[in-house]
Amino acid sequence: MASSSPLLLLLLLLPLAAATATASLPPLPLSTASRWVVGADGRRVKLACANWASHLEPVAAEGLSRRGLGDIAARVAAMGLNCVRLTWPTYLATNATLANLPLRASLERLGMPESVAGVRVNNPGLLDLPLIDVFQEVVSALAKNNIMVILDNQMTTPGWCCSENDGNGFFGDKYFGPEEWLKGLSAMATMFRNTKNVVGMSLRNELRGSKNVSLWFRYMQLGAEVVHAANPGVLVILSGLNFDNTLDFLVPNQIQLTFTGKLVFEQHWYGFSDDGNWGSQNQNDACGMVVDSIKKKGLFLLQQGWPLFFSEFGFDMSGTHVADNRYLTCFLTVAAEMDLDWAIWALQGSYYIREGTLAYDESYGLLSWDWCTARNPSFIKRINALQSPFQGPGLPNSQQPYNVIFHPLSGLCVLVKSSEALELGPCDKSNAWNYTKGYELILKQTGQCLQAKSVGENAKLGTSCSKSSSKWKLLSNSGMHVSTELTNNGTRVCLEASPDGNITTNQCKCLTVDPNCNPESQWFKIILSSKHIPGGTSILQLPSHGPCRLSRAGLKEIKPAHLRTQLLLACR
Repeated sequence: MASSSPLLLLLLLLPLAAATATASLPPLPLSTASRWVVGADGRRVKLACANWASHLEPVAAEGLSRRGLGDIAARVAAMGLNCVRLTWPTYLATNATLANLPLRASLERLGMPESVAGVRVNNPGLLDLPLIDVFQEVVSALAKNNIMVILDNQMTTPGWCCSENDGNGFFGDKYFGPEEWLKGLSAMATMFRNTKNVVGMSLRNELRGSKNVSLWFRYMQLGAEVVHAANPGVLVILSGLNFDNTLDFLVPNQIQLTFTGKLVFEQHWYGFSDDGNWGSQNQNDACGMVVDSIKKKGLFLLQQGWPLFFSEFGFDMSGTHVADNRYLTCFLTVAAEMDLDWAIWALQGSYYIREGTLAYDESYGLLSWDWCTARNPSFIKRINALQSPFQGPGLPNSQQPYNVIFHPLSGLCVLVKSSEALELGPCDKSNAWNYTKGYELILKQTGQCLQAKSVGENAKLGTSCSKSSSKWKLLSNSGMHVSTELTNNGTRVCLEASPDGNITTNQCKCLTVDPNCNPESQWFKIILSSKHIPGGTSILQLPSHGPCRLSRAGLKEIKPAHLRTQLLLACR
């Protein structure tokens, strides 16, 4: 390196510096502003998290026998995630005998000499630490990688969650005494009061069994107050009923707390529990029905100005489960449109032991069974656009949001390649569009509008925005077929992403009824964004044959103003 030029050295260091900058913690502590989670500077902080289980029988974070703790934490950051929802059982905080049990002894009592040997190789410094110290070391390792932590109380007794009859489901169940639960919350909140990267506490995972709403209000209020009193810096996160599938009981009433600016609600959404017939129903119909249901069960809170954290979603990462694949694309669409905070289940590729099976393979895991690689690398790329905010306080265009056209199958957005060609690309490089009341999709920098030429050809930009082929309506029960009528013959076509990423127009497919047809290449969602707009197109790049034929709506959308003035003068 000594002989390298200063310029070459700078070029080599720039990516590293950029990565370091993007990985830093936001200004803490976090709080809330209407429906948004924000940093201490008032800017939006989007929670893009993974669940890391530490609540099963060994009472230790999964994977410590597979990889070094620092390596696992670094992998979380490398996947673009900024937070971990770290689970814990109440007994870790209330049962001193369990809390002080060395990790080695915890594994040995469960008959797992292979796991002991694995920890000895990968994390020798943790092997003889008490379980509560191991938990703290996990939080510390995440802090070193600038990963925020949400502490999630999964169960009272260590073990797999959840079932209706495990005695851990609701206040007053065999293992769910409210007083011990409150004691555990207070102890854990106090323990991490001065731990900067612990930004939130989820009071209880997946309440189930009873639907006693009055008890929910009584004890969730008590739990929230206990946590806030012990650690006023953390977000207080409340789950709903029925395995955290519903918060609809909050429609007529809202919980009353003595503090403000810290309350977040959480909801879970899985394909196996959302009442969708993903494997046997038309995909548009299933997605439309499920989204309507999810809105009634929890998404309504966003409209009421409350933050809602989808703290668990997940799917079979093998990619071979058709119903899961369909559910996932629908979920990602909603996550983009509503700009949700979320946590994927799960980080772990395998467990020490789960439901009696040693080295249980987690098919929903981001990591492989041996924790060496990503189980589904394409999914990591697919969620990249959802790891940073589209909307919220502090974004450059918060006062003047625009539209982007999101393609959930790829996780990419529509980019203008030229006036004759559009393609999929990274959403942070997306052009700014305006979807008008007249159903025009107008490129804000030039005033050109999206047009269809014919079946099977590339979508293009044009200036004749009053034509039928420039009016884009949203079809099907999913609302994701972006459709127009061809001017010459009235044929209805839909936007479609070809396998190579080009945006074409083809006859609309799979709109309803057929359960075996896959519409995802034609699924697009027009969403709001307040992000920085990449360098815009100059007015000089407008088609030379027709800049003066822009519609009034098109003229209004030309930004900045001096370019609009330039065009008006030229077209007098």
